[in-house]
Amino acid sequence: MPFELLPTLQGELLRLRPLREDDFGALLAAASDPLIWEQHPQSDRWREPVFRKYFESGIASGGALLATDLATGAVIGSSRYHALDEAASEVEVGYSFLARPYWGGVYNGEMKRLMLRHAFRFVKTVVLRVGPTNFRSQRAVEKIGGVRAGMGIDAAGRECVVFHVTSDQRERPTQPPAHGQPCAQIL
Repeated sequence: MPFELLPTLQGELLRLRPLREDDFGALLAAASDPLIWEQHPQSDRWREPVFRKYFESGIASGGALLATDLATGAVIGSSRYHALDEAASEVEVGYSFLARPYWGGVYNGEMKRLMLRHAFRFVKTVVLRVGPTNFRSQRAVEKIGGVRAGMGIDAAGRECVVFHVTSDQRERPTQPPAHGQPCAQIL
């Protein structure tokens, strides 16, 4: 069965659906806070011309998803599937962000768990790439079971920390891991 790059996924807190051209204004509003991007390699992504390139690349990718708050219907961020490698049985999840009122792990955790659960219907490994100074995102990836696989290069040619989450990581951690230690994926 071929990987479905544009699913609609729903949890208890948020809904992910395929990103559409008419989502630009609402997604830009969610992304317009400079603090969202302060640790990101492209720290000016909150600016409209820079964000437009990000948005257009998401549409062109064929795997971008819009995140909305189930309680309010508000647009709160996005993520995407990309770099599908069926031979290696892996896909990347990335280009993710959430508006600051949704930080703190609960929404990001649900978004990633929904995306992981869907991905593991088709592949054995999900790859996540994070900027080397984006410590907030590195900790978030570790919380959902990401294990550091080393350093790599992202799609823009920048150095990044590479994390893997595999479909056989099923146990639920009883407590958060010590700083810098990976925990089991919660599915």
